Amino acid sequence: MPLCLTSWEKNPNKSAKTAGKKMVYLHKSGSSLGAISKCLKVPHSSVQTIVSKYKHHGTTQPSYHSERRRVLSPRDEHTLAQKVQINPRTAAKDLVKMLEETSPQVSISTVKQLFQHTRKATQQGRSHCSKTTIRKPDYGLQLHMGSKIVLFGEMSPGLMKQK
Repeated sequence: MPLCLTSWEKNPNKSAKTAGKKMVYLHKSGSSLGAISKCLKVPHSSVQTIVSKYKHHGTTQPSYHSERRRVLSPRDEHTLAQKVQINPRTAAKDLVKMLEETSPQVSISTVKQLFQHTRKATQQGRSHCSKTTIRKPDYGLQLHMGSKIVLFGEMSPGLMKQK
């Protein structure tokens, strides 16, 4: 008898968010690959791949992929971003001299690249604020809609008039 998703939901100790963990749970409880694929409405090959990877690695998480090593540490990048934000006209040579104290040899081109990225981010933030404008209310539109209007004149400081 194949166990389906209802058995997963009935067991309060096994609460997971990913479909991969559900597949592994159903496989451990004795369901066949075909029954799991029908139950979760996923292809048979996907269930087979996830279960075999779980058996081999012991986890359903994707494997770690190495990337290119970073020249600057995140801390150095953060200090660089702060310096640029404080004074955007700081020369790249000055920033390289500042970074030489904490990190190994850093080229000017690396600093320029990070400097340009940081400057673009700050400019985008500023331009977003400057584009927002405060609109004045359109009293002509309100007049046609029948809302209250305050009239100011020589006779009284404020006279309420309703259409």
